[in-house]
Amino acid sequence: MTETLRLVDSSALADLGRFATRARALDADGAMRLQASGFVLAAWVGVLPGSGILAEGTVLGLRTFALEEPAELDAVVPLSAVTDRTARASASSTEIGVPPMRALAAWAAVTPPKGPWEPVGDLPGDLLAEVARVGLQEVGDAVRERGAAAGFVRDRVWARDVREAAGPHPDLLDGDAVPADVTVRAGGAFAAYALGFLAPGEVVTVLRSNRWTRLTAPGGHVIMR
Repeated sequence: MTETLRLVDSSALADLGRFATRARALDADGAMRLQASGFVLAAWVGVLPGSGILAEGTVLGLRTFALEEPAELDAVVPLSAVTDRTARASASSTEIGVPPMRALAAWAAVTPPKGPWEPVGDLPGDLLAEVARVGLQEVGDAVRERGAAAGFVRDRVWARDVREAAGPHPDLLDGDAVPADVTVRAGGAFAAYALGFLAPGEVVTVLRSNRWTRLTAPGGHVIMR
């Protein structure tokens, strides 16, 4: 098994660290799945858990990185171990040692398809960012008012479609900003926003593969079931 990953440059290693830091802000005790095959590293994180045998409602974040040397790896490690290693790396470093400790993450057992993915339309990244901010406000208000009982509100907020989420806020629906045949759960908008995948003025491509939906944004991918 690969013990050290060598990325193409120091910027890629810094990006991996920032990705892990954002994911850790969502779940301090979370995990990252590192899958390397050849010259590509896929780094997965869990954003929202699914439920039931089919893990419906699962929302994952994915970033891919080019490797300087080929590697073979599939390991689930603590996010804290990734952030610790990238934080200690020098400004010119391109290497990260694979953490020896392993983590348990239910979402890591859910394997999205490699394809084929069929494009079904685009969504404005600014719309998804605003839907995420509105949802975060609603969830935050529920937590302050209901405490531990806010879980139901959280699930409802992130399960609704972005069109429904924008409904109470007409300013979010600008003409054909949300094509009628493009349905995306607000949880996907939350993941793309929280993980830093969105860029002002840029669009997000929506793709489908069976029961899965993928959002491909400028900074990464969100995969939902």
